[in-house]
Amino acid sequence: MRPKVFITREIPERGLSRIRERFDVDLWTEEAPPPKEVILERVRDVDALVPLLTDPIDAEVMESAPRLRIISQYAVGYDNIDVGEATKRGIYVTNTPGVLTETVADFAFALMLAVARRVVEADRYVREGNWKVGWHPLMMIGRDVHGATLGIVGLGRIGRAVARRAEGFGMKILYYDVRRDEDLERERGYEYRELDDLLRESDFVSLHTPLTPETEHLIDEEKLRLMKPTAYLINTARGRVVDQKALYRALKEGWIAGAALDVFEREPIPADDPLLSLPNVVLAPHAASASLETRSKMAEIVADNLIAFLEGREPPTLVNREVLRVRPPGF
Repeated sequence: MRPKVFITREIPERGLSRIRERFDVDLWTEEAPPPKEVILERVRDVDALVPLLTDPIDAEVMESAPRLRIISQYAVGYDNIDVGEATKRGIYVTNTPGVLTETVADFAFALMLAVARRVVEADRYVREGNWKVGWHPLMMIGRDVHGATLGIVGLGRIGRAVARRAEGFGMKILYYDVRRDEDLERERGYEYRELDDLLRESDFVSLHTPLTPETEHLIDEEKLRLMKPTAYLINTARGRVVDQKALYRALKEGWIAGAALDVFEREPIPADDPLLSLPNVVLAPHAASASLETRSKMAEIVADNLIAFLEGREPPTLVNREVLRVRPPGF
């Protein structure tokens, strides 16, 4: 009898077809995520689960799934999963790291360029019929990215990839991380700063930290007031790293020049959120990893993890390695 897996959203065919070859698949085909009560019902007889970041996989879900042995997350982050609870129950948790690093870094840099050079405003200006004069010295003036100072908060894989792109623009690169990398400083010329100093000195601040209790609202009113009035905030990390209400005030009252956001405290962002009314913010629908190649590779990693577990091997991107002491892989 083949093991059964519940997949909470359609994923690219390159991974999905491989899963179908080895598993009986229960697939949620609606675009919106399944409600919690649906997840609780659909996991009752599954051996494996493929959730997204928007799906809360907590003790209640695990209690409803007595046969569940592996959660193969379709994402790099896994703050939606109670990993400690999973480990206690002998449930393996995997993710899809590494594969989206360059794609997210591309998007972070695209957001930086878009907000500084007012690309979205300019597009809207043309489409709405406001372009009445062929050229004017003061039309759509933005800020230069080349030669500016970039402050990177979180110098992990994605943060480093953004820094490499910034080198090509001749930017001065500052970074803050809980681990200082003096070798990288010598090799690449990056400069370490404490967070407050980085915020004071940077023309652009790009966030690449995971969401933890320590980083929730890391960028709050106090931190935003440290930034230059000409500076821009870029967030492709997690929405709750930034206090969104404080950010609205910062943009509205001119504490900073602008922001570009791919992530929000609530997703999707509510239609009445005041951020939507501001011209100096660029907004994207959590799309930083949304290239065909990257999303397909993510699906393949999900399949790789499930198949390895099925065959009694350690999944390639196991998050909770302590579970190996609780239960060997395999159904």
